[in-house]
Amino acid sequence: MNLSLNKLGFYLSILVLGTGIGFVGSSYREKKPLTIETPQVHSRVIPSLPTQRSEVSLDQNVNFIAQAVQKVGPAVVRIDASRQLTSSLPDKFTQPFFRRFFGEEDNIQERVERGTGSGFIISEDGRLITNAHVVEGSKTVKVTLRDGQIYQGEVLGIDPITDVAVVKIDGTDLPKAILGKAENLSPGEWAIAIGNPLGLDNTVTVGIISAVGRSSSQVGVPDKRVRFIQTDAAINPGNSGGPLLNAKGEVVGINTAIRADAQGLGFAIPIETAQRIADQLFAKGKADHPYLGVHMINLNPEAKKEINSQARLDFEITEDKGVLIVKIVPNSPAEKAGFRAGDTIVRIGDRPIETSVEVQETVESSKIGQTLEIEVIRNSKTQVIEVRPGVFPQEEF
Repeated sequence: MNLSLNKLGFYLSILVLGTGIGFVGSSYREKKPLTIETPQVHSRVIPSLPTQRSEVSLDQNVNFIAQAVQKVGPAVVRIDASRQLTSSLPDKFTQPFFRRFFGEEDNIQERVERGTGSGFIISEDGRLITNAHVVEGSKTVKVTLRDGQIYQGEVLGIDPITDVAVVKIDGTDLPKAILGKAENLSPGEWAIAIGNPLGLDNTVTVGIISAVGRSSSQVGVPDKRVRFIQTDAAINPGNSGGPLLNAKGEVVGINTAIRADAQGLGFAIPIETAQRIADQLFAKGKADHPYLGVHMINLNPEAKKEINSQARLDFEITEDKGVLIVKIVPNSPAEKAGFRAGDTIVRIGDRPIETSVEVQETVESSKIGQTLEIEVIRNSKTQVIEVRPGVFPQEEF
């Protein structure tokens, strides 16, 4: 492994999460999206499953994919959002010479960015779930149901850490999606995606569950706290926020991202994660996440050798494995508990730790204010540090 400190950021897993994201969110942005009312089904030929038919009283001449779409399709919505973007002219244009041509107010440029995504209704009174990046920067959005009904939706909360957002429309007896369980998924199962890719409303694609439990770092979004579902069902810009279904027509995930370099791979947030975050967003408009406030790197013999050879740190690495803390965030729970740069995390509670992802997941599953016992190696000696995770600081949306 060729590791240099100049490239150290590539290997950092940061519990104090940044704002940059390493994936292409699948919301679609254009001014006049094309609307097609008839659902389109992926061209792959899929056999009918008689055992599925007995569960729904629908047309018995259609296969299980069509049945799943008939069950959930009416609850899938199109979300049109807009946000005001403000930018200033470059400094050189603010010089006296250019002020002859531009007034002070002309130094500020404003434009409206419009985007289209998907979502789905989870209650008859109009509660919706979608992606945070679909509605980010918007207080209200336009929500269009499959039957053409249009509502004004209020964005009640977003959580950029999981990319989940909730919207409320005023309605009664609205169609709602049936929620399933992502924890029961196995690679190879059928996967059905519904949404508005590229502005093409009510589009259906089908594939399989390619993998489960993909870490945020594997997907290329280390600032997220999600174990993603991977699928080869086509997910394109505009699918964001739409449901990923199992063969029974139950929502098992929220289609959320396509990697810029991916070929036929999409990712979805497990429905259990989405539900947990959505409940907090509906209740108080935000979701709280535990955090420590440390920057970390996974250790191995090559990393140890390379980092020590640079001789730019105030400490020397003595361990060949574990998770090395390279920086402590000021005034963070970690600093208050007494962690130091150079500590190597080897255990949290009863769980042995080998990767920074394991640290992140263990902290995320803990409770804010609850004591965690973290075993570290400092100067070749083992010690246990007690820390109480705090609330991850987030700006109001």
